[in-house]
Amino acid sequence: MKRVMILAGTIAVLMVSGPVAAADGKAVYDKSCKGCHTAMKPKLGDKAAWAPLIKQGDAALTASVMKGKPPMPPKGGAANEADVKAAVEYMMSQGK
Repeated sequence: MKRVMILAGTIAVLMVSGPVAAADGKAVYDKSCKGCHTAMKPKLGDKAAWAPLIKQGDAALTASVMKGKPPMPPKGGAANEADVKAAVEYMMSQGK
């Protein structure tokens, strides 16, 4: 009975705690993007390589990553679109 009450309390707290925090772009980059974008173009922080991409905007870049572009797999290895968007925004911020 005690376990049921603890479980019920935990579920209640999770339900009222609000939406899950937004994806951390740097954490997603470190986990899913860093391996390639430290060795291949566009490298993180390379302002010249990122300039034309930044002009496209984050929506276009996010869509491109979602589809994938050889050698990058769809979603760039990230879990979902929110992670992709967060990583794209982080990478763009480092290229400005």
